[in-house]
Amino acid sequence: MSTFRTPRLRVRLVLAAAITVTAAACTGPVSRVPLSSPEYLNAASAKAPSPGAAGLGDPLFPLDGNGGYRVDRYFLDFDWQAPRTPFEAATTIKATATQSLSRFDLDFAGNTLHTVTVDGKTAATRRDGDELVITPAKPLAQGKAFTVKVTYTADPTQLRHRDDAIEDYGWIPTPDGTVLYPQPNGAKMIFPSDDHPSRRAPITFRITTPPGLTAVANGKLTDRSEGADGRVRWTYDSEQPLATQLAQLAIGKFTLVDSEGPHGLPIRDVVPDDLVAPTEEYRKLTADHIAWLEERLGPYPFNRYGLLVGDTDLGVALETNTISLIPKADLLGERVGAERNLVHELTHQWTGDSVGIKTWSDLWLSEGHARFYERLYSQEHGGDDFETMMKAAYANHDQWRHDAGAPAEPTEPNLFKRMRYDGSALVLYALREKVGEETFGKIERAWTTEYRGKIASTQEYVDLASKAAGEDLAGFLHPWLYGAKTPPMPNHPDWVVNPVQS
Repeated sequence: MSTFRTPRLRVRLVLAAAITVTAAACTGPVSRVPLSSPEYLNAASAKAPSPGAAGLGDPLFPLDGNGGYRVDRYFLDFDWQAPRTPFEAATTIKATATQSLSRFDLDFAGNTLHTVTVDGKTAATRRDGDELVITPAKPLAQGKAFTVKVTYTADPTQLRHRDDAIEDYGWIPTPDGTVLYPQPNGAKMIFPSDDHPSRRAPITFRITTPPGLTAVANGKLTDRSEGADGRVRWTYDSEQPLATQLAQLAIGKFTLVDSEGPHGLPIRDVVPDDLVAPTEEYRKLTADHIAWLEERLGPYPFNRYGLLVGDTDLGVALETNTISLIPKADLLGERVGAERNLVHELTHQWTGDSVGIKTWSDLWLSEGHARFYERLYSQEHGGDDFETMMKAAYANHDQWRHDAGAPAEPTEPNLFKRMRYDGSALVLYALREKVGEETFGKIERAWTTEYRGKIASTQEYVDLASKAAGEDLAGFLHPWLYGAKTPPMPNHPDWVVNPVQS
């Protein structure tokens, strides 16, 4: 997500650590474990069905995500009617139990619940805040594949608000349809899910629209069929697993503009009909942006890319997988500002989308990288001097630490404050100053290669950077990431941090 505004818009606890009881072969007599022994009781308890955790215990959003199962694929069936109009929906989840389950949760907010089945049999349910608690007719054995189907009336007016860069999130209305802004944890307003960035699964979207409207979603269009009543069913396959916060589903009067990127990469822009010509100049820059980033981060990590132009008053863009949501104001203003946002969201396809984050405290890895390359590109293409911007961030860093926490130590209310953007880009700048441009480039390419398609933590970045640089960088990076005071900037002894103002 980018926080930069163009001048037009200023804007489990792993619930059961696997307990395995093994009988070792031996030459002497086999010892029998007493039924009252702790070993026997622990083994029996491990096999007995128990509830899956209501959340993953993330320090910022402890109830997001769920324990006891792994989602293997989502199937979303939406019978779209009109903007701000409820419609019938069904979510089918193919999953695997990671413990013996007596019940389990899905993250699900709002919407009118109708039925829930597990393996075709009606399940008991109750709602507890944003948790949908499901008790299947029979317990689910550890390792069992199972299918959950939830039918409901979806409410496309659902929005929530944050007092940081995110602002409004959830369903974002457009004049003739909708776009989605699920970040950080708004997917639960759209479909029942395992809504945490560390939990990723592929999604099949099946959206039915009235005649004259187009539906788009992450990934590849695999089918389009028209019914006798003229309604059209669109089917998309995300192709790769994705975090729920990066799901995209847009409906409207769109023109689909196809082009080609480096190495024949398919690019498809989704543009409201009356914005095709006004946004063309900046949209055509995507292939060049991809080529520029590939030189620094390695091959583009997905099968396709494109821009979704949002015909909304939305103030911020979003890096939804393979199809970045860009507010129309970003593409109707001056070029330098437009390119900053375009490169920012594109960078996320490498860092944030392909390389995901393990916890919300690792967000600096996603937003810091996007801001770093956004500003580096901008310097080379008519924007502000990169070093000057980093010097300004350095001057404010103690204040940002005071107000919003160190880069890798946010709290929930200030998660998307400026520290996670310019303040986190400064950490990467400091690392580059410490190890030199060549070694820094080696670190970055190793990061996007080794963790491609995986989730990763701050500690894993520190470890990888140390390995790639051939020196232990923990002592250097930890004060930058966690300290209460901003460390000295390598190679810039004259840089000064401003005093903190209460």
